Amino acid sequence: MSAEERRESVIRAAIAEFSRGGYDGTSTEVIARRVGVSQPYLFRLFPNKQAMFLAAVERCFTDTRRVFAEAAEGLEGDAAVKAMAAAYQRLIVDDPDKIQMQMQTYAAVASADASGEKELGDAVRAAWLGLWDDVHLALGADPGETTTFLAYGMLVNTLASLGFPAGHRVWSGFYDEVRPTT
Repeated sequence: MSAEERRESVIRAAIAEFSRGGYDGTSTEVIARRVGVSQPYLFRLFPNKQAMFLAAVERCFTDTRRVFAEAAEGLEGDAAVKAMAAAYQRLIVDDPDKIQMQMQTYAAVASADASGEKELGDAVRAAWLGLWDDVHLALGADPGETTTFLAYGMLVNTLASLGFPAGHRVWSGFYDEVRPTT
């Protein structure tokens, strides 16, 4: 396996492990073990644990941005909103580590900011702003639409993270077309 392929493998493993244990609760040893490499080799690919975490965070944001862009391509208004919402719900249903990683990311930023480690939060906020900008443009650059869409997204994140099954009464009020299907 090339170094780039191994790096990709580490990012996937980091998402899986950080999504379960969070930043503070996940050791680089467990990531190395999951990938099948030594810790010293892991640190040849990434300079430190924070760099691994940020690579995992960036991958999640990149994947989400790609899903939104593909779903909204050629659509406008309500059709774009519904397509993006449905695509996002499929993403988090098909890959539950993505939603858990998001939630762990927000917790890690709060913890890092509270302890004065602004670097992590700054990097995550920059990635989130990229997501905001993509959604904003896809929804016609309407601040209200963007805010509403992302607010519903955070509600979906919370409900999914809490394990509410599709069809539960807490999901009512969403477009019928975008209700979770699992």
